[in-house]
Amino acid sequence: MNTVLYPGTFDPITNGHIDLVERAARLFDRILVAVAASPKKRPLMPLEQRVSLARTALAHLPNVEVIGFDGLLANLVAEHDANVILRGLRAVSDFEYEFQLANMNRQLAPQAESMFLTPAEHLSFISSTLIREIASLGGDVSKFVHPAVDQALKELLGQ
Repeated sequence: MNTVLYPGTFDPITNGHIDLVERAARLFDRILVAVAASPKKRPLMPLEQRVSLARTALAHLPNVEVIGFDGLLANLVAEHDANVILRGLRAVSDFEYEFQLANMNRQLAPQAESMFLTPAEHLSFISSTLIREIASLGGDVSKFVHPAVDQALKELLGQ
């Protein structure tokens, strides 16, 4: 059985993330969406909330599981016997960082291959950073995120 690990901060999970998971779920037996604590990135939402929102947004996919983690990705790969690390590429500007990350993961977790998917064209401009910024300024992000995420952002930002 192929286990694909899709790691990220998902602060918040966007329709672009959901699109990647849906397409990966058609290709692989099991997708493990791993929400990273990432305290150095100073996420807007606590880990538990990001995990809960990702579970809600991906509940329609029976072969997808969402977990939280705090630690080295290579350890998570080994712990879950994952053989693929899924990463998303929105633009050419993402490639250099993702290429470096893939090479490091190859050294730390040689049992797993990195695989890159691009989101659908109409979602390629969406990023969690942009969503956080727009929402914090009172903008409408409802067409870029799951309704539960939209509501959570409104509550969190007092809107």
